[in-house]
Amino acid sequence: MRLSHSIIWIIILVIVAIILLSGSMYALPETQQAVITRFGKPIGAPITQAGLHFKRPFTDDVNLLDKRALEWDGDPNQLPTKDKLFIYVDTYARWRIADPLLFLQRLRTFSVAQTRLDDILDGITRDLIASNELLEIVRSVNRESIKDETLTQVQDELGQLQPIKVGRAKIAEQIRIRAAAQLKDLGIELLDIRFKRINYNEDVQNKIYERMISERKQIAEKFRSEGEGEAARILGEKELALKQIQSEAARKVEEIKGKADADASAIYASAFNQSAAATDFYRFQKTMETYAKVLGKDTTILLGTRSDFLKYLQQSGTPAIGSMPASAPAAASQP
Repeated sequence: MRLSHSIIWIIILVIVAIILLSGSMYALPETQQAVITRFGKPIGAPITQAGLHFKRPFTDDVNLLDKRALEWDGDPNQLPTKDKLFIYVDTYARWRIADPLLFLQRLRTFSVAQTRLDDILDGITRDLIASNELLEIVRSVNRESIKDETLTQVQDELGQLQPIKVGRAKIAEQIRIRAAAQLKDLGIELLDIRFKRINYNEDVQNKIYERMISERKQIAEKFRSEGEGEAARILGEKELALKQIQSEAARKVEEIKGKADADASAIYASAFNQSAAATDFYRFQKTMETYAKVLGKDTTILLGTRSDFLKYLQQSGTPAIGSMPASAPAAASQP
């Protein structure tokens, strides 16, 4: 009976020892860090070394905190820019618990930390978006724009990217620096923050499209104006060349006519000056041609009796109609 009581006590002592050992020992994973609290108050320095550690049983509690980089994903917000344009901004960040003891004292839980991150990061993002123009937010660097092939002859700034002073990357870095200063008091180290997405709302999209359309219209109008000017220049050159050609052709025609008349006159002179009979025949021929041209059915001629024009008519025996004295002036009328 005594033996059985001893065995029972041994068993009880073993159980108590196991309970005490299990309550005084804990394993810390590689990805965790711990803060020991005794009756709710932190005791000692945070434990960051992985392995088996000891604590007081029953009175001490182990508060495990993640020591890896953690994710914060903000909600998309519609924010105004400095130039009064509303855009949707979606950000994300990476953070870690740099001071476990301070984190536990200020925030206690992970959900409270997420809430504080929302307040701080969203507030600073809103302030910096509102203090910069849209151009600075959507672009990161001043790069050389790819010129449209249709704009190779355009000398102004149409189709060119305007230079930026800050840029999206520097704005994100400014957000990180300001937020890190506030989060440091909470035991949090902000590793990085980035813009995950920036999108225009409908009103801003319409304004962007209108500006693009207006720019293209300006380009088209510039090309149209240059084309009309070039067309006018070509037409002017064509008219000038045409007039020069016509003038040169008219000059050559007159020269040819003059030379032909001179040659004809020389031929006539050579032909009709060979004898007095030839000269009289030429005079007679030309007078007959004149009669045919001048005298018509209803033609009335008033000439003097000594007029050479009536010589051949008088010689033919035809009296001159309405003959007048030789002293009267010669005249012709065509009713």
